[in-house]
Amino acid sequence: MSPSVFVRLKLRMTVNGFRGRPGRVVMVVFGGVFGAWFAFTAFIAFAIPGILNDARVASMVLPLGGGVAVLGWLLLPLVLFGVDESLDPARFALLPLSRSTLIRGMLAAALAGVPAVGTLAATLGMVFTVARLGGIGAGLVELAGVVLGLLLCVAASRAVTSAFAGGLRSRRGRDAATVLFGAVAALLGPIQILALSGVQRTDGRQVAGVARAVEWTPFGAPYAIGTDMVLGRAWGVPIKLAIVLAAIAGLLWWWSRTLERAMFDSSSGRVSQVKQGGEPVAQLVLPVLPRSRFGALTSREARYWWRESRRRASLITFSVVGIFVPIMLSATGGSGPGVLPFVGALAAVGLANQFGFDGSAYAANVVSGVPGRAEIHSRVAGYSLYAVPVLALAGVAIGLVAGGGPGAIPSLLGSLVAAYGVGLAVVLPISIVGAYAMPDSANPFATSSGAGPAKALIGMAALAGAAVGTAPVVLLSHLAHSVWLFAGLPIGVIYGIGAYLVGSRIAGRILDRRMPELLAAVTPGR
Repeated sequence: MSPSVFVRLKLRMTVNGFRGRPGRVVMVVFGGVFGAWFAFTAFIAFAIPGILNDARVASMVLPLGGGVAVLGWLLLPLVLFGVDESLDPARFALLPLSRSTLIRGMLAAALAGVPAVGTLAATLGMVFTVARLGGIGAGLVELAGVVLGLLLCVAASRAVTSAFAGGLRSRRGRDAATVLFGAVAALLGPIQILALSGVQRTDGRQVAGVARAVEWTPFGAPYAIGTDMVLGRAWGVPIKLAIVLAAIAGLLWWWSRTLERAMFDSSSGRVSQVKQGGEPVAQLVLPVLPRSRFGALTSREARYWWRESRRRASLITFSVVGIFVPIMLSATGGSGPGVLPFVGALAAVGLANQFGFDGSAYAANVVSGVPGRAEIHSRVAGYSLYAVPVLALAGVAIGLVAGGGPGAIPSLLGSLVAAYGVGLAVVLPISIVGAYAMPDSANPFATSSGAGPAKALIGMAALAGAAVGTAPVVLLSHLAHSVWLFAGLPIGVIYGIGAYLVGSRIAGRILDRRMPELLAAVTPGR
């Protein structure tokens, strides 16, 4: 089977997914506009060394920029955008397709997506720079490197997300993922120190040293072969091509192994055994919750967040980003406390598509007639059982690392609670009117066709709204810093709870009116 068949199938499924869903079409259009702006900006940035006719600057900008692109393809699908799995591997499990055919077809389908096209358009600025500095021959060599770099980006993204999808299905895999995410996040500190050190040096020696190291790794090698031609180092071109080709081959091999396991795990699944004479329903409610409808719904949400792979992946991402990034900023001289509103809002973003996790199972709540406000309160409570301890840990850690001492911790917690409450007020209505279906896939990072821009835009809208809503608290903490140290916690808690109550009331009313529409929006395949 030709890879073009997979491309046509993906395009057909993408078009069909837009029918009857004007909200998704609007989000995709906005996502396309944002992607085009980003690609144009990156193209100009990569073309500047050629415009300046400076080969030395090009030898630093191209490998470093390419390395950032590859790193973005590795991390952003796990953190923000997800992976478009319109072509779910499980759907091909019963077809007589070889492993190599399936990998080639799915790779071609991934290259036909908007992120791949945007990345290619952005990195063509490197081709312009090299062609201007070294002529058409060097430009063609750089074009080959850019194409190989794109293949490396897509292969790395798919291999990593597929591997995490298999690992996060078990609790041991979840723990290992937490450690791995923590190790990756811990590298942000040294990278930031190195980057700041290079920027502060006017001669650029530090940046040049980093660039020379990166260009001999798979991250920067494909984008540095053109500058090798310009600088008269043609002997480095075959070596770097070998590095890139070996990395792509290894990633495709890794992807093929994890993809095959995902196919059979998804198609066969595991059937859990239900014992006769099990626990009464009342005992399924968490001990700290009342034996009521609210307690039952909250207990269900808490268990889902702990056991369901997609939700676990979201919790792991927030836990690492919410704790490590502010601590690293504080430790490296940055404004760790200043990023706390972002951390609180990021916690709320975990509920931006809360109904999409349920899918067609949400029909049980619709049939049961659960009131909108009760639904909203229980979902927030179940999620907050995990989010609030992480926020508290982040506030305590930043208070100790930033040098404010234990006395600054209550005010930091107040800022976090205020940002979390405002973030919930923004996210909850969006989670109803902007809900989208999650694909029926074992990959917790998978998104339906066209849902990647929706996921990113909803998250950015929530962060922007939370930043605006938390501005009064941030302004008060700066204008009356000494007072805020003592009154920050109660003021932040009152402000956050007030914002949440307003947002939950609005969301509850919207949910009461839109339950059937919401069920249709989150049902896969509709």
